[in-house]
Amino acid sequence: MSVDTSLRFDKDYVTGFSNSRQEPAWLQELRLQALELAQELPMPKPDKTKIDKWNFTDFKHEAAGTPVAFNELPEDVKALVGSEAEAKNVLVIHNGTPVYSALEQAVKDQGVIYTDLLTAAKEHEDLVKKFFMKSAVAVDENRLTALHAALFVNGAFLYVPKNVELSAPIQAVYYQDDEAAIFNHVIVAVEDNSSVTYVENYLSTNESTDSVANIVSEVFAGSGSKVVYGAVDNLAKGMTTYVNRRGRAEKDARIEWALGQFNDGNTVSDNTTHLIGDGSFTDTKTVTIGRGDQKQNFVAQIFNHGKHSEGYILTHGVMKDSASSIFNGITKIEHGATKSHGEQTERVLMLSEKARGDANPILLIDEDDVTAGHAASVGRIDPLQMFYLMSRGISKAEAERLIIHGFLAPVVSQMPLESVKNRLVEVIERKVR
Repeated sequence: MSVDTSLRFDKDYVTGFSNSRQEPAWLQELRLQALELAQELPMPKPDKTKIDKWNFTDFKHEAAGTPVAFNELPEDVKALVGSEAEAKNVLVIHNGTPVYSALEQAVKDQGVIYTDLLTAAKEHEDLVKKFFMKSAVAVDENRLTALHAALFVNGAFLYVPKNVELSAPIQAVYYQDDEAAIFNHVIVAVEDNSSVTYVENYLSTNESTDSVANIVSEVFAGSGSKVVYGAVDNLAKGMTTYVNRRGRAEKDARIEWALGQFNDGNTVSDNTTHLIGDGSFTDTKTVTIGRGDQKQNFVAQIFNHGKHSEGYILTHGVMKDSASSIFNGITKIEHGATKSHGEQTERVLMLSEKARGDANPILLIDEDDVTAGHAASVGRIDPLQMFYLMSRGISKAEAERLIIHGFLAPVVSQMPLESVKNRLVEVIERKVR
């Protein structure tokens, strides 16, 4: 029997919500159009995962956070951003409210914009309107993308103008300690011949209350630019999560993803990159650990449109208890994308008899003069590795822990911030105990 997917939010609610935030007219109009679509569009249908009984539509919408001084931030947040002296380019959003932000003056002087999305929509209206749900994630894809457009609460807006290379990472922390849903939207727009590293962390602490996370990120890489996007998702068991991270790379642009997806609740994740321009490049690395009885569906897909474009997918998953996850890697080389290359690997490590992990590499080739390859494996810890470690006096539990860390290292090592890398290791430790 399916759950009730009717919406509790009507036109008056959305209008009042938008008015209370003093949003520009175009954004309110988009919200209302999206609300109508959310009543009509079907739910997404992830391959091999039934989500008809998952709750995506019944939730408390709004919560509140209060701006604070740096020393008043939670210890978990300070552990991620470092000391106040180190937290130079940081945005912290608590329950949808920006509570702390810092951006170096030297970065501002180069024309870089980094602020919460609500502020950006009012102060940089034309830029936000140019990118918001236009070409990366569409409002009318399905009920959940429409619902996101109608009800998103806040997020981040990062804009890097032409010919600006930022060496210091830009960081965001989104944390939730209320039962309200997380409706977060991130835009990273990098113009021609520029570069940036953006790293985000999602934290929630409410374990006992059922809620929803509906998250969208849109990345735009102009010609000759480079975007490194790192993320660690660590949402509590009560959160049912739908997350879309999409990118568009123009001529000779690069988008590199390093994603640690460690939610404890049921999760549907879509990470898609369109290689639009000739010579464009993307590398997508994802790690996850499934535990308990959670169910997850991960899609990593790359569409090669431009000539000489290259796309790489590497996904590593560890499954324990009775958790179940689907890993779909999709490489689509479009007609006309000559001399392009696509390569993908999905590997799943099983730690218990009841756990399930499916690795499905898919190649869709519509052009002759290309190269592509794939690999997939699902298996248990190699007993020879265990024997080798235990023969040197290492306990069985410690040997298993070391093997898991080695298995996940290809992504963990790619995290560009040491504090975030350390946090990722801590999360892995907690989940494999």
